[in-house]
Amino acid sequence: MYEDAPEPQLGAGDALVRVHATGITPAELSYEETYKNCDGSERLPAIPGHEVSGVVESMADGVSDVSIGEEVYALTSFCRDGAAAEYVAVHAADLAPKPTTVDHVQAAAVPLSALTAWQAFFDHAQLAPGQRVLIHGAAGGVGSFAVQIARWHGAYVVATASAENRDFLLHLGANEVIDYRQARFEQAVREVDVVLDTIGGQTRERSWQVLKPTGILVSLPGPIPESDEAVHGKRGGRRGVFFIVQPNREQLGKIAALIDAGAIRPVIAETIPLGKARQAFERGVAGHTRGKLVLQVTTR
Repeated sequence: MYEDAPEPQLGAGDALVRVHATGITPAELSYEETYKNCDGSERLPAIPGHEVSGVVESMADGVSDVSIGEEVYALTSFCRDGAAAEYVAVHAADLAPKPTTVDHVQAAAVPLSALTAWQAFFDHAQLAPGQRVLIHGAAGGVGSFAVQIARWHGAYVVATASAENRDFLLHLGANEVIDYRQARFEQAVREVDVVLDTIGGQTRERSWQVLKPTGILVSLPGPIPESDEAVHGKRGGRRGVFFIVQPNREQLGKIAALIDAGAIRPVIAETIPLGKARQAFERGVAGHTRGKLVLQVTTR
């Protein structure tokens, strides 16, 4: 529902950001954290939107991480109200300078998706140049960044997607694209060091078959059942990991530098005005978007 709400109150360490745009993460409407505060108390009505690009309006006493008038972007805490509003209160330490070569709409498409790919590859999989990476759902918000980041890092990138996204993904940097509607990926690729799974279910189950004995399966939709890892992990040193992306100012700074250098770029599926937020989330839940849906809050 689109309605008036009071301006957010700043807590210790917070900055108030005038929101220009926020990225749509469809699954967040199903997150328990979306409707609870960080202390576990209920938060209703809740404001979604945890990717923000905007301008610092004010700060709590003692905050020195940002300055008033600075253009910033961030992944905000999931257990606080989000940025699908004119203003959002953010931990100032989570705010990074916005990439200078893109506008606020493009910047708002970056934080969750790019940080997810970055943390999957470097914090959890320890991706090394020359390794082989298989990315499922490669044309989506996370997948499109994952293709670019892995290729930038020197990996050999195999992507699964529909046939209409083949040229798009090759242009982003994929070395191979497998049409999941026409071929079974486990028959088309072998000896993979890292699988990044954005799909889950049978796709995750079948992915164990393509891993090297020392490979890692990174699952984004949900935890890997212990039974799966117990069975498949016995085949050498294969392992699986599930994680939830975390805000990270330093990593966003590195990602912004890559964007400004032209090494990676955000992909926008559609820009939608804030007043149509409900339709935006409904479209997001339907899936199969190329890149990210973004809510534009202000053009000022």
